[in-house]
Amino acid sequence: MGNETPHPVIDDHGRFSWYELLTTDMEAAKAFYANVVGWGTQDVPAPGNAYTFFTINQAPVSGMMNLPEEVKKRGGSQCWIGYVGVNDVDAAVARVRQLGGSVYLPPTDVPEVSRVSVVADPQMTTIALVKWQTPREEQPSVWGTPGRVGWHELLAADGERALTFYSEIFGWEAAGTEAGPESSYQLIAVGGQTLGGIFNKPARVALPFWLFYFGVEDIDAAAERVKAGGGKILEGPGEVPGGWIARCEDPQGAMFALMGPRFSKAVGYFERAAPGVRSGPRSRQWYW
Repeated sequence: MGNETPHPVIDDHGRFSWYELLTTDMEAAKAFYANVVGWGTQDVPAPGNAYTFFTINQAPVSGMMNLPEEVKKRGGSQCWIGYVGVNDVDAAVARVRQLGGSVYLPPTDVPEVSRVSVVADPQMTTIALVKWQTPREEQPSVWGTPGRVGWHELLAADGERALTFYSEIFGWEAAGTEAGPESSYQLIAVGGQTLGGIFNKPARVALPFWLFYFGVEDIDAAAERVKAGGGKILEGPGEVPGGWIARCEDPQGAMFALMGPRFSKAVGYFERAAPGVRSGPRSRQWYW
């Protein structure tokens, strides 16, 4: 072990670096995601609210807490929130306000961990900002790495304006587009690395939101675990360049997605709960 080369420290600015589930039943969600994604769990002390880490080899990769009362009061519900690194949380929050966004949690210090803020873009999509006290090391990752988020997808009210906003805050760049019958799919990148896509949500989707794709070892087996655990498969598994994806809802109603290879002999089955949203990672002809 003494000869191992440490992973290089990365520039967090503009990169998703943490994911947090707000839920109405922590114990049920803990068991559900541990089974579906293969995460370990670790309860940690947190002032005023219980908190649980989801882990890979005992290393935290995401977290979970009870849905806060203030979120309920403003009409929010159970969901996954992504944290994006910034060089200066206070400056980024000021820029969010200048560009017409909202601030739900002002810049706040998490002792010995980070400085964070929870904001909404001008289209009222929630996202969090974070500045870590200790620089993170880069973790090797490929599309669909089990337990890791491999794709970030924004269903926006106006994709073009959303990209302009996030480019101002995070330095994101357009990385090409793919045509679709309802909306073009705009790929987004930071530092030359494609991290996800943005497209206009259909009118039947009530509110814009971020959808995160968790890597699994076998998409069919994971989809079966979703259903067995009381969740729903909203669409899929379906094939996209590089692998297979499924869009899902956990038993408490939080939406998430899975990505990974297919090892079963069955090919091409689709289960659709209802018409819904467009496109998965780099997929032009796949819809909810």
